[in-house]
Amino acid sequence: QVQVMESGGGSVQAGGSLRLSCVGSGFSDSKYCMSWFRQVRGNDREWVGGKFGEFSSSDYADSVKGRFTMAQDNAKNTLYLQMNSLKPEDTGMYYCAARRGLCTMDSTDFPAWGQGTQVTVSP
Repeated sequence: QVQVMESGGGSVQAGGSLRLSCVGSGFSDSKYCMSWFRQVRGNDREWVGGKFGEFSSSDYADSVKGRFTMAQDNAKNTLYLQMNSLKPEDTGMYYCAARRGLCTMDSTDFPAWGQGTQVTVSP
């Protein structure tokens, strides 16, 4: 029953910014993790960051730490991913995922996925 849907992708020049949104539905309480993954050049999906509903802090991959920031609006069941100082290597398909329980970095732990939103960063 849990579903997520992401949006906000687009094309920007290196150094620019984008904000992605992930809207969730079907949550029975706040004990859910919502996370972001990305797929670059046909490689396996890599973990970008995650946020547990009952915790105030978020976790980030080293490759995006200091540049990407997540914010959660529980009233709207929405997780935002603010991406600043974008680099060409950030180009790829970004996915939102959700699971009941604490966050993990393993994509196979997440049963609910969005369709993806494309992010393209030009040199």
